Amino acid sequence: MKYGFSKSIDLPFEQAIEKVTDELKKEGFGVLTTIDVKETLKKKINVDFKKYTILGACNPPIAHQALLEEEELGLLLPCNIIVYEKGDKTVVSVFDPMVMTKIIDNEKLPAVAKQVQEKLKRVLQAV
Repeated sequence: MKYGFSKSIDLPFEQAIEKVTDELKKEGFGVLTTIDVKETLKKKINVDFKKYTILGACNPPIAHQALLEEEELGLLLPCNIIVYEKGDKTVVSVFDPMVMTKIIDNEKLPAVAKQVQEKLKRVLQAV
């Protein structure tokens, strides 16, 4: 099952994170969490890993609407975006919220998930 959308870009890693963050803001998202996987793996298990960051993004009005429809949805939030180095490129991937509609039986969620999907696709296109 495909569960996200990705693209490789020519921006350096740090600039890519800034660009993604800026584009998320334009779509009404804030970054709630930033997980530096490289740093975490080095600290916790002393292994070297490529530059890899997980951004946990939230669009508060849409999240509120979705949580009113499905309380347990918080288990699948926030929306994750990953940025990592691959060769001489930087990869940006966004979670496809439509995946949630395959595992949650709630007829009201597809419309909300589609709205978020469209916003995240625009972010990815703009990066």
